[in-house]
Amino acid sequence: MKKLRTRKHEVVLNRSVGGDTAITVVLTICGIFMVLPLYYTIIQALKPLDELFYFPPRFYVVNPTLSNFRMLFDLMGDSWVPFSRYIFNTVLISVLGTFGNLVFSSLAAYALAKIDFPGNKALFWLIQKSLMIGGTVTGLVNFITLSWLGWVDTYAAVIVPAFASTLGLYLMKQFMESNVTTEILESARLDGATEFRTFWSIAMPMVKPAWLTLIIYAFQGLWGQGSTNLIYSEQLKTLNYAIGQILAAGVTRTGASCASTVIMMMVPIIVFIVSQSNIIETMGSSGMKD
Repeated sequence: MKKLRTRKHEVVLNRSVGGDTAITVVLTICGIFMVLPLYYTIIQALKPLDELFYFPPRFYVVNPTLSNFRMLFDLMGDSWVPFSRYIFNTVLISVLGTFGNLVFSSLAAYALAKIDFPGNKALFWLIQKSLMIGGTVTGLVNFITLSWLGWVDTYAAVIVPAFASTLGLYLMKQFMESNVTTEILESARLDGATEFRTFWSIAMPMVKPAWLTLIIYAFQGLWGQGSTNLIYSEQLKTLNYAIGQILAAGVTRTGASCASTVIMMMVPIIVFIVSQSNIIETMGSSGMKD
């Protein structure tokens, strides 16, 4: 009888030590390649201007400095629109757009996945096909629609279209279809729960990994949004657009450009890290037996 391997008095997978070592080495190498772009971006932001143009590029900094960040904030401070205004616009658009996307995608996905109504399959077929149509194709139609509504050059021109993300709807619908059983929903209805109560208290907790993933995806897309042909007023522009305009002066602002890249990517990374722990925890404990 083959002896089971134990580690700290717990039985582990019955692999050889060599197999565990090989897997560890492979995963370590993959992890290094994944972290390398992030590390290099941070290193570039800490380099003085003379070190930024070394060739071949160096993956270390000899004289680290924060002058790039100081230059960036000085440039933003000289703008006639306050730096805080750009931050406010970006946060407002990202938070409201993400929230609306989550609400509408979840409600529509629940209806398509768990409520049988005429035209259900045809509607979902159209949603699937819309995923193949790029934003460039629909840009003119969206502009005409928003112009007719009087929303051009307002926050609504960017926030409201984010509510109708078909990718988020598709993700939520597929997850609800596979993870939310009809028997559980019927039990809730028999207990007197309304349809919305069933959706909110039963279905949504069961698809927590899906809507956490949707939050990350939607927030990242809105946070990194730059120039758009729907917003003309400088007071309504986003932080990404403002930084791009300021840094377009030439190579002398390369260091400030690297610093801005670090700042712009840190917020989505923090959102991902906070949500990732919940995703892993939920995926590990969401299995149910009939």
